[in-house]
Amino acid sequence: MNIIIIFLDSFRQDHVSVYNQGRAPFKDINSCKTPNIDKFTEECVIFENAYPEALPTMPVRLQVMTGQRTLPSRGWEPMKPNDISIQQILGYQGYISGLITDTYHFRAPGMNYHAGFNCYRWIRGQEYDPWVSSPPKRNINDYVNQNYPESWRNRIKQFLANTDDFFSEEDWFPAKVVEEACQWLKANRCYEKKFLWIDSFDPHEPWNPPKRWDTYTDPNYKGKRLIMPMGGLASKWASPEEIRYIQGLYAGEASFVDHCLGKLFKCFAEEGYMDDSLIFLLADHGHPLADHGKFLKGPDRLYGELLKVPFLVHLPRGENKGMRVDALVYFHDILPTILELLGQKNNTEAMHGKSFIPILKGETNKHRQAIITGFYEGFDRCIRDKEWSYIARADEEPDELYNIEDDPQETKNIIDEYHEEALRLSKMFGGYFYQAPRRVIKGLQGRYEMASGKVEGHFFAHK
Repeated sequence: MNIIIIFLDSFRQDHVSVYNQGRAPFKDINSCKTPNIDKFTEECVIFENAYPEALPTMPVRLQVMTGQRTLPSRGWEPMKPNDISIQQILGYQGYISGLITDTYHFRAPGMNYHAGFNCYRWIRGQEYDPWVSSPPKRNINDYVNQNYPESWRNRIKQFLANTDDFFSEEDWFPAKVVEEACQWLKANRCYEKKFLWIDSFDPHEPWNPPKRWDTYTDPNYKGKRLIMPMGGLASKWASPEEIRYIQGLYAGEASFVDHCLGKLFKCFAEEGYMDDSLIFLLADHGHPLADHGKFLKGPDRLYGELLKVPFLVHLPRGENKGMRVDALVYFHDILPTILELLGQKNNTEAMHGKSFIPILKGETNKHRQAIITGFYEGFDRCIRDKEWSYIARADEEPDELYNIEDDPQETKNIIDEYHEEALRLSKMFGGYFYQAPRRVIKGLQGRYEMASGKVEGHFFAHK
């Protein structure tokens, strides 16, 4: 059996049509169209409640690669020599493995996430990847408003320089990732056992989709093309029209990623991978689009727009295809599930994750009672079950509770009315999960755009 993992970055669950039933996530913006992912879901088991345990980008990938938790003890850091990864484990079983990615954090000096792959291919130039040193050919003032400071202007300059020579849709990053993946799948079809990790950084910001896919913005908009939103309260640096425009750019980027995936799914079918492969499609997290006042992911933004993602599992020959489950699963449950399906359950004993094969077989719809998630370096934690979402804030900030069945957009904090539910959830995970690093980490506010710049140790106490 072949193993294929498709990782997308910052893809919100409510921007996949099969999850939102065609409803538009935002007023005045058309619902994001994802026909190729929708068609692929017809052959998959569809998970409603799959969550990363620790954010953002690289801690999430470490969970999937190792089957281990990262929230209590691992931040954004390299893969260590003593980490045992999926590519290493499968390599011992005779698998030929490949990594295809434009997620430039993989190839940052010393990160080492490519260790153990037989082949790895980097697509350069995403976001602020230091790929082009010459200045951009385009005018930076067309892409920022008067509120952008020099630091943000420089970031956008790097992206513009990296993408100045993009003309056809095939030049864009997700198209290149898919093309490389298809080449690898065809060239390596001769091997009996194959493992491919496909990692697309899009629809991560900056959001600058090809013109044909820029269909979700107001055609009468006359402002700047704000491809890169800033953190903090959006109302402080953007007008309502600019906010809606940025939201439309994101929808266009997500729709374009879906378009590119169509070629990958076609390759799966033509090369026979739908018959003999276990395929996972997921996003590392979603993305706040000023739903609660702010753009960009951050430790203080632990709402559904950040936490809810598409999560699809294709079993060989489409077994149990179309089945929808609302069981709570973690990303670090993926590797134990894969290994058990391969008859290697004895390799999972030391992993924090646990296999959800009974769910894939339709034997149960229960897996975990609740999940906890957050940023290792941040104060805040979110504990969720199927009905409630409790957000534990720093001591000086009020905690929050939402009924996510009745109020999926989390608009009304009802912790005062349902204090007992907040207390129940708060007791499900011990203080170990709330222990932030007891050191000052310079740049944390800049990296994640936190509401608070303080990074002192915080140990949870029931409130």
